[in-house]
This record gives sequence, structure tokens and C-alpha cells, in this order.
Amino acid sequence: MEGTSKDDQFIVDECKDQKMIGTKPLKESGSNEDYAALMAALNANREWLQAKVSINNALVMEGASQSQSQPSDFFSVGECQGQKTIDGEQMPLVVGPSTADEDHTSHEALVAALRANREWLEAKVVANSAVLLRGFDVRDAAEFDAVVEAMGWSDIRYVGPAPRTHVHGRVWTANEGPLEQFVYFHHEMVLIKEFPEKIILFCEVPPPEGGETPFVPSFRVTERALEEFPETVEELDAKGLRYTLTALSKNDTKSMRGRGWEDAFGTSDKAEAEKRAKALGMDLEWLPDGSVKTILGPRTLTRVFPGRRGRRMWFNTVVGMHGKDESSATAADGSEIPANFVQRIGEIIEEESVQFRWRRGDILILDNLATLHARRPSLPPRRILVATCK
Repeated sequence: MEGTSKDDQFIVDECKDQKMIGTKPLKESGSNEDYAALMAALNANREWLQAKVSINNALVMEGASQSQSQPSDFFSVGECQGQKTIDGEQMPLVVGPSTADEDHTSHEALVAALRANREWLEAKVVANSAVLLRGFDVRDAAEFDAVVEAMGWSDIRYVGPAPRTHVHGRVWTANEGPLEQFVYFHHEMVLIKEFPEKIILFCEVPPPEGGETPFVPSFRVTERALEEFPETVEELDAKGLRYTLTALSKNDTKSMRGRGWEDAFGTSDKAEAEKRAKALGMDLEWLPDGSVKTILGPRTLTRVFPGRRGRRMWFNTVVGMHGKDESSATAADGSEIPANFVQRIGEIIEEESVQFRWRRGDILILDNLATLHARRPSLPPRRILVATCK
């Protein structure tokens, strides 16, 4: 190739720590010790040298990618009903044991395998946005907690309106609001400054009917919104969004947003609650009945996160909060968001949703930076546990 052939003054040598990646190192043939001649040769062969650096960097990256993309023989990739292929990736990616032997299906075996394959799991969660671990004998909160710990992601405390109960270690109940209510699509803790990167859900008791946890690849919502409402999307992104949400003093499990402010902020002292709210990026307005209005904003409509192909994520909760009795979503300047826009975005989110039927022992790992998730209405009993991770 023109501009990449080496000058006769150069040879290819070896060093003690040299590594061979995908090919054999070239043979030794001599050296040139004259500094001036070396500098002249480097200047004359700059394109060749740059090409060699680029080629070897590419080989190193390819080798690293291959080592991270292959799990041990412990895992196998399967399928589930409702799975979709989106932008070349299966969602969710279904991962199970390679054999039905107890040394592959027990929770202890899963814990050991996850510890040994953390980089591979991280890469799959980011690439596929959702990974479903299915076919492992994980039975309760303690065993689920051990699985979560094995994944190696740090814990982050849940802050939000959903009523939840601590169960074990890093494990909490999912939203305890009435099962007949629909929990709308959202990124976990999207409104505050620090939000989890991973949401891990565990099915302890699968519902007899309904109760699915659908999720949506957020970039698809943005793409379609830009196709239909380009000016509105860009205008709202430029202005920013303002949210308000009213919380009672004590928990109300009759509402899917019934978590009281005392539980949410971990204190009954109003001054301390204000201090903790400020650290999370929200202001508080106390109401006569003891409840409090939380005010958040401005927040962007979309966001782009590193390592996710430059995709523009629909990182907001406009549809879930717009025009509701206990909440509101407006532009940051106070102007209203067009109702037809909100309605159509809700339809797009449903059209792009992915869902499967829960089975006992299922563990669903969601990339919270890339997916919205929800809860379908359900018949009892249903018990889904959750851990939130940085």
C-alpha cells in the first residue's frame, strides 16, 4: 500500500516482553545507531510508522475483545418467548447453564461462574441492554443477594416514590403498589443526580397471570420521536424539563407512588430532609397537611452515555408524570408540553416494548442507562425482588 512500505534503514526486532497477537513476530536483522540517521529515517517514514502502530493497536483491541466476549463452558445462550432482535442484538439475551447437572444449575455454581466471568457479563449487559439468567436454582432473597454480590457492581440506595421493603443484604421488594395497577415505563431514579447503572430483578414467586416486566430500548424511542416530532424534541432538550411530585409523610401501599417522604429521605426531621433533598438535586415545598412537593429540574429530555454506540437515550419520565394528579412534567420555563406529543410517545414506547413471562428463579439484568422498564397489572401472588447497582 502506498505510503506504508518501510525504508531500508529500518528492521523489525524483538524485546523481552513482546507479545504475539494473531500472528508471528518478524525476525531480527540488525540496527542503526546513528541518531541523526534515525531521525531522518523516522521523518521519511512517518506514514509507515503510523500505519504499523494503528495495525498493532487494532490487533491488541481485537484480542482483548475476543477474550471478553467468550464465557467459560459453564454458560449457554438460549431463547425465550417475546425476545426481539434490535439493531443486531437479542433483547433480552437469555443465558442459562450449559448442562442440567447440579454443578451447573445450583446457585453456588452460578455465583462462582459469575465471579469468573464478570467482564464478559458486563460486556453482554451493555451490548444487549438486558440479560436474562434462566434455569438456575436460585430460590430466595439470600441466594439472590449472593448472586448480586458475585456480579461485582457496587450498591446504590433506592430513592424514589415507589413503596418498597428491605428484605436481605442488598435486596428489596420491587414496587409494592397494588398489583392491579400498571407501573409505567421509566429509568430507575432518572430524576435525581445519582442513578443506578444496573437494575437486577429476581422472580421468587411468578404471577399466575400478567405481571410481566416489559422493557424498552431507549434509543429506539428517541429515534422514532425525532422522525415524527423533530422540532419538539430539540426544543424540549434545549429548554430542559421540570418535574413535581407530591409525597405524603407516611407510606401508602395503596398507591404505586405511595412512598412517604420520611422513608424516602430516611428522616422525620424536615431540615435534614431538605439537606438530603438538595444533595440529590431537588427542592422541597412543605404543604399544610404534612406532605411535601418535590421539585426537580431542569433535566434533559435525552442523554448519551459512554460505551453505548453514541445512542441518544430517551432518559426522562415525561409520559409517566405528565398530567397526573400527584405529579406533573413541564418544560423548565413552565410552558406546557403538547398533549398529542406525550400521547404519541406513549404509543411508541408500547410499540417498542419487549416482554417475557416470568419463571421462578429468573434473574433479569437491565442496563438502566439504556432501557426503560415497567410492570404489567397482575393477579396475585407475585413477588419480584430487586437490587440497584452503580
